[in-house]
Amino acid sequence: MDHETSTGHVTRKAVLRAALAAGMAAPAVLMGVPALARTLTTGEAAPALTPECDDGDDPTPPQTEGPYFKPNSPLRTSLLESGTVGVRLTVSGYVFGLACRPIAGVLLDFWQADTNGAYDNTGFRFRGHQFTDAQGAFKLTTIVPGLYPGRTRHIHVKLQAPGRPVLTTQLYFPNEPRNNTDTIFDPRLLMTVRDTGGAREAAFDFVLNVPQTPGPTPTATATTQPPGGTWAAGTAYRAGDTVTYGGPGYVCLQAHTAQAGWEPPNVPALWRLR
Repeated sequence: MDHETSTGHVTRKAVLRAALAAGMAAPAVLMGVPALARTLTTGEAAPALTPECDDGDDPTPPQTEGPYFKPNSPLRTSLLESGTVGVRLTVSGYVFGLACRPIAGVLLDFWQADTNGAYDNTGFRFRGHQFTDAQGAFKLTTIVPGLYPGRTRHIHVKLQAPGRPVLTTQLYFPNEPRNNTDTIFDPRLLMTVRDTGGAREAAFDFVLNVPQTPGPTPTATATTQPPGGTWAAGTAYRAGDTVTYGGPGYVCLQAHTAQAGWEPPNVPALWRLR
């Protein structure tokens, strides 16, 4: 899981996700620095994580392809079509190599059951592929898949970095009763999911078996104090700590050492509005 290092520095994963979440270009010293594998949602305990993306760590575990994969799916980031029935779901995240550096141009091929638990084996409903962008990010718009006998709720995916082997795996939903009885289920493949009105948002970061040269680990900047708030750069915060910034209060989601540019309004990966 993501914690500060023994030297008090924020983990390299926290840096890039914080910068990306803020819509900022990562500073030159942070280029190649990875993101948090997951961010917590309100009221949820931390799920078991896919192997932590850090130097020399194992990649995301593979899983069986199952009987319903079809090649040649359409290139698209949304699996919604006219008349699609079901609870809307957005799945987003990043793809990293073994040194926690994002990988651009990774192929992700998704397929899943419809809201009734049925797969389309004649056409390509709820099937599609896309590629990670220059920052290693992906985003899928779909629906929450239905259940069918013998399986818990899940989404299938194949990933392939340029010139590398294919990883076939599955993504799972937390707090599903069938997670306890599905013999294929792997808690390391749990997404972080939250409700957003009548829809749901999920996050998951993949780690592929792609050798990389580690990027530098950043150090904290000098302490600065914003006007009208208790947040300060250079301060080591832990999950659950509370601060104010510009009036509103915020709760820390991940342990880190604050840096200029990581003010709470800018980095929802690290701070949640109280």
